[in-house]
Amino acid sequence: MPSFFTTPKCRIMSSIIGAALMCGATVGTCATAQASIKPTGTDKTRLVEPILLKGSTKASYFWDDSSGRMGDTGLPAIGKPMQKGLFASPSWPLGTEGYVIYKGKKAPFFIGDRGPGIPSESGVMLDIDGKTFAELTGGNFSDTSLMVTGFDAGHIKVDYVITKWGSGPGKKNRPVPFSAGAWGVYDKNPAKPPVALASLGD
Repeated sequence: MPSFFTTPKCRIMSSIIGAALMCGATVGTCATAQASIKPTGTDKTRLVEPILLKGSTKASYFWDDSSGRMGDTGLPAIGKPMQKGLFASPSWPLGTEGYVIYKGKKAPFFIGDRGPGIPSESGVMLDIDGKTFAELTGGNFSDTSLMVTGFDAGHIKVDYVITKWGSGPGKKNRPVPFSAGAWGVYDKNPAKPPVALASLGD
């Protein structure tokens, strides 16, 4: 007499039960995998910021440490000490924020000083702090000489993106030479944003 466990009916039921158990295990595994990739508070999240202006320009570098060694006349115009990420513009409002890109490297900045002066007449419309300039170009910044070594050129071409305009006087559009005096005039007609949103870290 055949055992119940060897009958076709039992084999079918066993297959159904086995499938159900496997399905349950699979669901459990999927749930575990999903839980393991949920972002936590420490994970980097993609931030979305507005693009108010973007373009490209030649850029030089500077470092005003208030010593007078490199011809500076004191603290940067914004009143904050010289620091990494503090750039100078001949026309954008102080406090303007954004980032530059050079050969795939991105560096954030805020406008904290005025300049370049005479070089802006030749299209050099941004002064990058020496430490950021060194990082972008692969050079080395010297705290003693305030110069960047290991990179021969004094100017580089960068792409820039403005994400926030400063609230003070200055032109909220394409940069213009220092001699134009735009740094002292409030701009009531800022540039129309070219793109509504952009993802950082792309």
